[in-house]
Amino acid sequence: MSDPAARPAFDQADFGQVQDAGPTAPAPVRSRATLLKRLADVVCLPGSRVNAFERSMTADLLIELLREAAVEERVRIARRIANVSDIPTSLARLLMRDELEVARALLENSATVGDGDLIDCVRNATVEHRRLIAARRGLNEVVADELVRHDEPAVTEALLRNDLARLSHEAIEAIVAGTRDNPRHIGLLLRRSELRPSHAYVMFWWSDADARRIILQRFAVSREVLQEAVSDVFAMAADENWQDPLTRKALQFIERRQRNRAALARSPFESLDEAVMVASESFTREVAEEISYLSGLKPMTGAKIFTDPGGEPLAILCKATGLPRKNVRLLWRALRRPETDAAGNLVPALERVLTLFDTIAVDRAQTVLRYWNWSLSSALTPSLIRAIREGDEQALDEFSQPQRAAMLALSGDFRRP
Repeated sequence: MSDPAARPAFDQADFGQVQDAGPTAPAPVRSRATLLKRLADVVCLPGSRVNAFERSMTADLLIELLREAAVEERVRIARRIANVSDIPTSLARLLMRDELEVARALLENSATVGDGDLIDCVRNATVEHRRLIAARRGLNEVVADELVRHDEPAVTEALLRNDLARLSHEAIEAIVAGTRDNPRHIGLLLRRSELRPSHAYVMFWWSDADARRIILQRFAVSREVLQEAVSDVFAMAADENWQDPLTRKALQFIERRQRNRAALARSPFESLDEAVMVASESFTREVAEEISYLSGLKPMTGAKIFTDPGGEPLAILCKATGLPRKNVRLLWRALRRPETDAAGNLVPALERVLTLFDTIAVDRAQTVLRYWNWSLSSALTPSLIRAIREGDEQALDEFSQPQRAAMLALSGDFRRP
């Protein structure tokens, strides 16, 4: 009798016996489970034990077995290789696109999965896969941008809740635009350090009262540092007769004076106060435009302020232009809004607006007002209006920052019915 130890571990006779055993025999099931484990062991070997080609070859074999393996077997393999420092791309992508139970170990816990593999999963897997990716620690801007492009509320929410994810300026801008239809994201956005005034001041227009209060508290900053830094530039620009339009526009944003003296010289009213008084009795488009001009605003900005349903912009307008508190109520009355309830008490909306007037500083109110004016009117070129009407998101890259802000804020006003 031949020595069993001398026989090969696997010969043709064995292959025939395995085939004859049938798919339900216990031996092949045990052998497949063992083979899966051993192949995974090889994939997990350190670089000193197995080179890249050997690891890749083993991964190819493992992939073939995994395609027919049971879910629990695929889960075990995914958990086994999740911490491997050099997971073969084909194996990683197969498991990451698998059922959520299988993919979870790699999507949630694997720190070694590359950005390319994550982006592939974002593009080819389900919304639940993308939600898990959005919650990954240390997610970078490239992957986050790809997630945001899918415009899925659940994924965006997971991304905004992930304090360790990094969001690009473009991603924040896209999410801000989406908050018009997904207002629950506004509060999450306000917690993000990436949010900038250019985003917040646009989002203000469709935010609720609580979010508006946070925006004004956080972003209504003083311009004192800017005013000190460029104090001598005003004289230079005046000597040059304000020939440079970009310099003039920037200095108009920075300067302390809000009311437009040149507009007053051409106005039928003796003062802004008189214009507001007339508006309280007869609020016409012409009076509204005159108030805008006298306040140093373009009519588009004034129209946005007067048509805002919340009313907070009225307080900003009055405080920034030095109008007394009573003028807030005059403008409120001009817009035919209720001032008191049946018991004679101020309605909550007006009370909130008057509280804002009392608490915000003049300089900070001017910052908000001028940013609105800069972003809502100075950027409204014919091409921008056309892009707003057509909803041409691809055209965003062609516009400057204030133009983008105008597109976002006014898209609702210019949409076709």
